Amino acid sequence: MKLVALVAVLAALIVPSALASSPTLTGTVGPGFTITLKKGTAPVTKLKAGTYIFKISDKSNLHDFHLKGPGVNKTTSTPKKGNVTWTLTLKKGKYTFVCDPHATFMKGSFTVS
Repeated sequence: MKLVALVAVLAALIVPSALASSPTLTGTVGPGFTITLKKGTAPVTKLKAGTYIFKISDKSNLHDFHLKGPGVNKTTSTPKKGNVTWTLTLKKGKYTFVCDPHATFMKGSFTVS
């Protein structure tokens, strides 16, 4: 029984620290016809494979933020505004983010190595 309690305590300590060390990426769509994904103030173009926290701010009910790539297909909803947080593990490959209703000009991409 003591072993089970010890494992539970260790798991409680390890999981939050792993998430705390995950880099945060900030995505914004709207309120105009813009879509961005940044790490700090720099646009995301290349990342290392691993776990990231995506904080997405959807500032318009005309847009969504749709992230696609190897094993990832996440989107905010249209016609709603709001903030969402996703914790995602990115694998090697190319990822795209688009506003589905305006995908021809509201888009971006990055590679993961």
